[in-house]
Amino acid sequence: MLSTQQDKLVIEGAYALNGSVKVSGAKNSVLKIMGACILSASKFELRNVPQLSDVRVMTEVLRHIGLVVEQQDDVMFIDATHISRTDAPYELVSKMRASFIVLGALLGRCHEAKVSLPGGCSIGKRGVDLHIKGLQMLGAEINLNQGYAEAVASRLEGKEILLDTPSVGATENIMLAAVLAEGSTVISNAAQEPEIVDLANFLNAMGADISGAGTNEIIINGVRQQDLHGATYTIVPDRIEAATYMIAAAGTEGNVILENIIPGHLNSVIRKLEDVGAEIITEGPNTLRVIGTGKLEAQNIVTQPYPGFPTDLQAPFMALLTIANGVSIITETLYENRFKQIGELNRMGAQVQQEGDIAVVTGVPKLTGAQVKASDLRAGAALVIAGLQAEGTTEIFELSHIDRGYECLVEKLTGIGARISRVPAELTGIADTTPATN
Repeated sequence: MLSTQQDKLVIEGAYALNGSVKVSGAKNSVLKIMGACILSASKFELRNVPQLSDVRVMTEVLRHIGLVVEQQDDVMFIDATHISRTDAPYELVSKMRASFIVLGALLGRCHEAKVSLPGGCSIGKRGVDLHIKGLQMLGAEINLNQGYAEAVASRLEGKEILLDTPSVGATENIMLAAVLAEGSTVISNAAQEPEIVDLANFLNAMGADISGAGTNEIIINGVRQQDLHGATYTIVPDRIEAATYMIAAAGTEGNVILENIIPGHLNSVIRKLEDVGAEIITEGPNTLRVIGTGKLEAQNIVTQPYPGFPTDLQAPFMALLTIANGVSIITETLYENRFKQIGELNRMGAQVQQEGDIAVVTGVPKLTGAQVKASDLRAGAALVIAGLQAEGTTEIFELSHIDRGYECLVEKLTGIGARISRVPAELTGIADTTPATN
């Protein structure tokens, strides 16, 4: 059951993390795969599905459209036999921008859609221009009217589409629409993230014809509606969740085994952790051990599209660098408002200065506990890491952000030795006056 905005996490810091933690399915993968189920009047079984607030929002979107969605533990059953409407309203899409993916899927199956322009974490403009342009090139007529994208397409036809930037969302939306388009679609300068590969693998499992996912050129050969069918599919592990625990282990001088991971998805993070001073040991095809040596050295980081260093890990890694020896330079190249964690980290004794899209992190011997609040999902993860590293007690508020992307966070951290608890809103003494819209 989801809590209100004013639940808080209470962390007693400066304890080493030790033990094993199992990583959940990828949030950024399952949301798009759920949307992809719209394409076929079939039944689907998705496995390794995390129980997250974002997954619940996407469930509401699909049910609104007419799909039947049920989740039992980490297994989700979706019956997309009937679609009763082709709109996705503001009150749902504004909560989570990934739900905008239904635009391409509805266009592909129903040839029409009315989808609210998206919301989500407050980390920058993150426009949908590339989504719209790509779908228009496939033959859709799209008008932006009173905060909605209204789209119709009597037929979709494959085209060669060159993206200005390798946008993950645009790549996915175009892929979904192109599955049922006539002819072949080629997406150049496509996003290469593992979640793109996962979506393509799922679509192929349900009868699509997609190649090149994971490279900068994806080819979608259109198929007929009757060629698509149901599928049973297992979601890939969440590389961002895995890396968050890896960073926490390094920052607490811990010794943590990560289970249910794909090490190849974590190469850029592994390299940076080793450069900082952590020891990374591969213990199996899906298992890594992270050992924090206690000797952390400053590093420079530049966020880049995959396979570069992920923007989703910029804030968590900044928390680690606050206690590294020396001065680190972090350059955020993707989102202009993704340094919101800086003020809260500085409340804990960090020394971080922002200069435009650059953060200068001067390492300090220790952080100290404080009351802080999460401004977005990954900033929240950064504060958790900082709280685990800090001496004393840290209280973190506005947990609705963290609930979007970390399944059973308290239970998993407690299982590896963290002293962390969640205090329900009614016990915090703070009224919940802020709408949980992000």
